[in-house]
Amino acid sequence: MRYPILTTERDIDKRLVERVQQGDKMAFDLLVTKYQRKLFRLVLRLVTNQTEAEDVVQETFIKAYRALNQFRGDSAFYTWLYRIGVNTAKNFLDNQGRRVPTSTDTSAEQMESYEEGENLRDIDTPESMLASKQIALTVNTAMDELPEDLRMALSLREIEGLSYDEIASVMDCPIGTVRSRIFRARESIATKLRPLLGTTLDKRW
Repeated sequence: MRYPILTTERDIDKRLVERVQQGDKMAFDLLVTKYQRKLFRLVLRLVTNQTEAEDVVQETFIKAYRALNQFRGDSAFYTWLYRIGVNTAKNFLDNQGRRVPTSTDTSAEQMESYEEGENLRDIDTPESMLASKQIALTVNTAMDELPEDLRMALSLREIEGLSYDEIASVMDCPIGTVRSRIFRARESIATKLRPLLGTTLDKRW
């Protein structure tokens, strides 16, 4: 049997999922190998403890495997998987009594003037002002201090590279809420960076 040429990651994942649904356990091992590190980074942003994050990731893959027959491909596999991971991590935190309070969202109207193209990867810092390691440390510290929902939205966007639609699916919220959370997260980090970069309040970086 010949299969069509797979040109996108989503096509490849879809074929692997189909193979798992047909009883090929090795295909699921390939999916685990492909997404284990990304899922771990995502979960670690929520759980913060490495050992606990590993446990959550393992539980996520177990849940995904058991539910894979219900996966119909309406969204990308990784979006579906990340959503299971986020929910598993939140349930873990709830059971531990460690859930981080969520923030109050900015209204969608406030996002109209926001330039979507800006992101953390594009920070342009004169080398004479600060070493890149200091920038990275400041950003990472600021990320860790963000409320759970803001940190997750920004991580999915900037670290995992998901689209706003995909993040909305993962976080089970409207796309306007996603834009709001990412905007607020970036603003919070920018506030921490301004003293280091010498920028004024009217400049984000």
